[in-house]
Amino acid sequence: MLKLTEILQQPEGRKLEFKATLPTNSDLAKTIIAFANDAGGELYIGVKDNPRQVIGVDEEELISMEERISNIIHDSCEPVILPEISFLRHDQKHIIKVQIYKGSNPPYHLKNKNVSENTFIRVGSTNRQATSDIIDELDG
Repeated sequence: MLKLTEILQQPEGRKLEFKATLPTNSDLAKTIIAFANDAGGELYIGVKDNPRQVIGVDEEELISMEERISNIIHDSCEPVILPEISFLRHDQKHIIKVQIYKGSNPPYHLKNKNVSENTFIRVGSTNRQATSDIIDELDG
């Protein structure tokens, strides 16, 4: 298992995403869905990607932000995705780590929406709408 200092030196990719601040509800949900549909992944909030810099999250906001993340995932993603959310410290700054494991019940998609238009996968360091062929493959 890589240490945080090593992770911070990795490029964003299929299983790794950095965000300076909490993304919008829909962007967060799409990233979580893409990770669950693929090999899983880790999202670090409080880390600017380009150039890579630990900005941190205000300590007073950690618990409320963790609750917001949990609620967004629960309210926006289907089937249910259970994130593992933890708080890390780096250079006296707080980071939120959201760990998503490869889902066992794909395809994952935005809740209450058309599966064919609201299923996402990871392509490199980006979230992309899944094609019908990919959705069929995920549905296995």
